[in-house]
Amino acid sequence: MKRLAYAHVFCVLTAFAAHAQDCPVSPDHTADVSAVLAQIQSANSEQDARALSSQLWEFWTDAPDEQAQAVLDRGMTRRNAWDLLGAIEDFDKLIAYCPTYAEGYNQRAFAHYLRQDFQSALPDLEKAIELSPNHVAAISGRALTLLGLQRIDEAREALSQALELNPWLSERHLMAKGGPLALPGEEI
Repeated sequence: MKRLAYAHVFCVLTAFAAHAQDCPVSPDHTADVSAVLAQIQSANSEQDARALSSQLWEFWTDAPDEQAQAVLDRGMTRRNAWDLLGAIEDFDKLIAYCPTYAEGYNQRAFAHYLRQDFQSALPDLEKAIELSPNHVAAISGRALTLLGLQRIDEAREALSQALELNPWLSERHLMAKGGPLALPGEEI
């Protein structure tokens, strides 16, 4: 019976590995993301920055092909409906098919984060950032995940990195006086 189960897992993994070769290269939105981040950094208000931030999501969620887009969209829909395990299953499929697409990792990390499974979220966030170094959402998600793991100094450092890219993030309040990531000596 165990051999049959292992054989099934092997077949599934082999099929996913074969599909990974079929996934086209992710669209390169690096210049577009950098341009939007520059606009955000010079925004006059949080409201202006928030409007620009939605453009970032358009770039990040632009999957490599229709198949990847369908799986991403389904996973995000499931996540929004709090079917977190179903969402993780979809993001697993997306990552197996397109292992160089950062948003697959970021979305799976978010589903893990919502389950408060911070240990599982962290490696996905690190991979998303490796693939997309200016992915502000993944960087701020990493900060929140590190906070959830009580790794305060690392969380503060990660949030500082995110705030360099987008000083208007709502998470900035975590570093304000009295916040959980305030510098030592700045407590209330």
